[in-house]
Amino acid sequence: MTKKKETETAQETPAAEEPAEISAQTEPEAAQQQLEEARAQAEDFKRKWYSVSAEYENYRRRTANQNAQRYAEGRADVVCKLFPIADNLDRAVKSCAEEKTKQGIEMVIKAFEKILEEEKIVAIQPVGEQFDAEKCEAIMAVEPREGESSGTVREVYLKGYEQNGKVLRFAQVVVVK
Repeated sequence: MTKKKETETAQETPAAEEPAEISAQTEPEAAQQQLEEARAQAEDFKRKWYSVSAEYENYRRRTANQNAQRYAEGRADVVCKLFPIADNLDRAVKSCAEEKTKQGIEMVIKAFEKILEEEKIVAIQPVGEQFDAEKCEAIMAVEPREGESSGTVREVYLKGYEQNGKVLRFAQVVVVK
């Protein structure tokens, strides 16, 4: 029986060492696999972070542009409310007989024009040009004079204004038939 125990013990010892060798070999492989998984997960998080960061930056730029545009449109709306006052001042200059009063009104008009210039608002001056429905509104059609072609703007009844290519107020014009 002693020999039998020795044989059993001898057989058990290599068997007991064998799983330790297998686990010793798989431990580095398992650690390597975990490391690769962690790297892949980190790369995935990094990619998602870049994506969210880019989305936020685009959102920030877009809202900043929208706010700037709304602000500019609000300023233009306020200036548009002053157009009728400028029209009345132009009529007052044309009908004014007293020179000093006329000079005073012209100074006010120049101040208004300076404000328009600062806001990059320009008057639409279509006299002598072909009628453009995108900038003008025809209020009257008249018979042509000698040398005038059909569809030409003869006179501006009410000034029009535009800012950066956008019409703020259409010019009211008299057009040749």
